Amino acid sequence: MHPTPAQPHPAQPGSTPSHRAARDREIESLAEFDEVVAAHGTLAQYRIQAVDLTDRTDVLLTTGTTGAVFLGCPMSAEAAARAGASGALVFPPVPDLPFDPYRAFVYTPGELFDSLDAGYEATPDARSYAWFQQTRADGDIFGSMLRSIHDDAVSDALDELLVGARVVGVMGGHAMARGTTEYAGAARLARELARTGFTVATGGGPGAMEAANLGAYAAPFDDGMLDEALELLAKAPSFRPSVTDWARAAFEVRERWPDGGPSVGIPTWFYGHEPPNAFAAHIAKYFANATREDGLLARSNAGVVFLPGAAGTVQEIFDNATPNYYESRGEPTPMVLVNEAHWSEKLPAWQLLTSLAGDRAMASRIALVDRIEQASQALKRLIS
Repeated sequence: MHPTPAQPHPAQPGSTPSHRAARDREIESLAEFDEVVAAHGTLAQYRIQAVDLTDRTDVLLTTGTTGAVFLGCPMSAEAAARAGASGALVFPPVPDLPFDPYRAFVYTPGELFDSLDAGYEATPDARSYAWFQQTRADGDIFGSMLRSIHDDAVSDALDELLVGARVVGVMGGHAMARGTTEYAGAARLARELARTGFTVATGGGPGAMEAANLGAYAAPFDDGMLDEALELLAKAPSFRPSVTDWARAAFEVRERWPDGGPSVGIPTWFYGHEPPNAFAAHIAKYFANATREDGLLARSNAGVVFLPGAAGTVQEIFDNATPNYYESRGEPTPMVLVNEAHWSEKLPAWQLLTSLAGDRAMASRIALVDRIEQASQALKRLIS
């Protein structure tokens, strides 16, 4: 599910030599740690991130660590003392947390839903939300610092994951129920995008977001697989009243058809009542919703499809329109709104968007289509 940790990090498009060099100094797995020591004989100036080094005490006692930074790496007290005395910074693991603030990779569904057999409340996802609620309520500055460190680590991992990817965001409301024609349409749209070679990214939650991640998951299989999966999922149409039953239905699909296509989900614990969906292979979950929203849209470098939604989707439309208007991220990226009645009458965002675009470059990168089946072709037309 993760990128192979032992491989060197590829350069970010447009990144500076110093930025690339900084990424090349990151060590994110025990295999990578051993590689660096064998090849260079020193850990000086490296950043070692969330790697269990309890079995590498001898190496740490005999290898240079000047200027190294150890982020949440379990190690013996002797090794930690020697590293600190040799000029390294050692940030020890934080005990009794339901998450690792220094994590090197984005999450997998299996990690967040571990212990689902005991009920959703027992999972790391639910326990992390409970921790978030507690530390936010009591104003604990240590808690807010840990949340910030965690979110920065997740952003770093997400950037590494998406190097070179053509990412299309699919936005839409969480209320879209399994078993509806709208849910099936969103899944088929994402399946087509994935088969075209795009990386599908969503807000990572239920509803339209889950449908899109499901569609990308279904991309390697024949078309009948998605039809059967939709029938299975319809037995638990919503995460209410039971997140446990809703999530178990998703894992039943994953177990019946393992090794589905990859996609990205970017959810948040800020909306703790909304669980992440299990069809995104890579889940970048954040505590700060503002960081999550901006990061999702900024990484959708091949455009965004906006399915019918409410306040959150409206916000995403104009969060995406603003950098397109000012071209603050470079050339405007495509925006496709789906369902004319919804975006022209019920929530008339289209009129405002076209007025805003005016004679600016973004005017040629926006489209409104009536049916979801038209969205993929509209997106490709705007890209060309």
